[in-house]
Amino acid sequence: MDVLYGLHPVEEAVRSGARRLDCVMFARERSDARLQRLALLCRDAGLRVTLESRDQLTRMARTDAHQGVLALVRERAFLTIEDLLAPQPISNKADRNSEVTLPAHRFFLALDGIEDPHNLGALLRSADGAGVDGVILPERRSAPVSATVAKTSAGASEHVRIARVTNLVRSLEQMKQANVWVLGLDERGTPDYMDFDFRTDCVLVLGREGEGLHDLVKKTCDHLLRIPMAGAVSSLNVSVAGAVVMYEAMRQRTRPALATPKPAIPVKQRKGLGS
Repeated sequence: MDVLYGLHPVEEAVRSGARRLDCVMFARERSDARLQRLALLCRDAGLRVTLESRDQLTRMARTDAHQGVLALVRERAFLTIEDLLAPQPISNKADRNSEVTLPAHRFFLALDGIEDPHNLGALLRSADGAGVDGVILPERRSAPVSATVAKTSAGASEHVRIARVTNLVRSLEQMKQANVWVLGLDERGTPDYMDFDFRTDCVLVLGREGEGLHDLVKKTCDHLLRIPMAGAVSSLNVSVAGAVVMYEAMRQRTRPALATPKPAIPVKQRKGLGS
């Protein structure tokens, strides 16, 4: 059984319907319009609602940042690479954000060793906002999709399609076989991310905090993109860097007519394991 806490994470878990919620608990000491609206949403969804002391919620959440609400949910079932690559109904994309119509080609995010739950939560929030079709997480050397991640993502983690894999390189190779371009983000890469045409099926790979991509992951990438820096430091925080590139990709994918013409990038042979 997992614990979710905070207004946004619990609300989005109720709305998404992706996981079964066994019980939603509210603090007796808090009574305001936001909590009342959430309680009504839970009751309309047929969920069991109880009142507990704030101290009890703090003990269960192991933090006092629960905002007076906590939910007990069933453990998350992760997808596989095959699930991510399977064709999705067009309505699934159209319904994710009524302000944006996403194109037919796909855009994925792969995270190579993101261990800070706050970075993971921020990336999942950006991925949801940018219309990413799925996120790939390795089982080892990765922060779990925890209550802290859900809180940091403002509940977006409940909507993002996530595959958990045992071998990231092998999974990227599977994506290549499905004609998905693998794009690593690296401060020493070329071209600049703004000079790449994202209007194709691709997966953006982000590396570890402070260390970047593992060598074998880097070798597996078809292209290494960089974010140009005008200041004294050489790179951005990984969650910020990821958001920058994801939203440039969304800009190009949703408004191709407005996208700045990109210089032709030589197509190079795809790399395979052992290359």
